[in-house]
Amino acid sequence: MAQVASFTLESPIPAQNLLIALNHTLPISVRVTEAKEVQPEFHARHSANAKTYEYRIFRGDLCSPFVARYVHPHPYPLDEDAMKRAASLVVGKHDFTSFAAVDPERGEDDEELDNVRAIFSSEWRRHGDLLVYKVRGDGFLHHMVRNLVGTFLLVGKGSLVPDSITEILAARRRAEAGPTAPASGLFLVSVEY
Repeated sequence: MAQVASFTLESPIPAQNLLIALNHTLPISVRVTEAKEVQPEFHARHSANAKTYEYRIFRGDLCSPFVARYVHPHPYPLDEDAMKRAASLVVGKHDFTSFAAVDPERGEDDEELDNVRAIFSSEWRRHGDLLVYKVRGDGFLHHMVRNLVGTFLLVGKGSLVPDSITEILAARRRAEAGPTAPASGLFLVSVEY
């Protein structure tokens, strides 16, 4: 919902004309909502101060086919209070190696890896049949939000206790955390510059 891209054009095109051209060319499932000229040093990813993601879990018995692509259906019992307690434990500055996708090009022990991120807020909220995880931080590692959600689901199922999150963070090993939650529930909802 809030993906930002930056690029340089060889020929100048007014921003409004570029917006129209992109939306005319892109498939109907992708829309560009804004185009504007920025300073040359601006980079869509590296210039961001904060990002907010949401992960949506459908908790009802029957998930409508009209929303199924945009949620992770999970009608099974969950201790949502335990999940809320677990989510609060990732707030602060931590090494999130345990929640990062393992990059086959670089080993987990690679000294150049900087997996330290600051999480400003991390919470679960119920909206009818939707259980929504909302997390805001200064940056996120590949699959980090989905790996957090997969781990929080283990807490909700009772396979882990909320305090396990602290131990998983300290371990700095991907194998310690839960499985990667499906991509269907994940949304980038805002980027702050």
